[in-house]
Amino acid sequence: MNTTKHGISINIENIEDESILVLNVFGKLTHSDYESFTPALESAINQAPDSTVKLLVDISDLQGWELRAFWDDCKMGLKHNKDFKQIALLSNKNWQDIAAKVGNWFLAGELKSFGNKDDALNWLSQGT
Repeated sequence: MNTTKHGISINIENIEDESILVLNVFGKLTHSDYESFTPALESAINQAPDSTVKLLVDISDLQGWELRAFWDDCKMGLKHNKDFKQIALLSNKNWQDIAAKVGNWFLAGELKSFGNKDDALNWLSQGT
């Protein structure tokens, strides 16, 4: 049996006094992935003070989106574009730097790409 693993997991990592929301994105995302994941993300955002959420998004194992899932991602980004203070994009993909630059046009917070998780967490825990 050949199974295809895909989805988004959400965790919170604490470094010193700093809480960082960590998303692990893997496989080819579907609309149902967003339907399952969105309530957990929105709950985490609503529990944090305004515009103070720090987010690490690990896309190292992302293989893409179905069209409807890509639209879900765009809608989520537009809805929450002012909720994040910093977003660290973690990947070993060449296009991550371009994605971070384009993302900065649409987000109120700072978006930066990293190839190493420790560097990303250090940036997030130190503030901007």
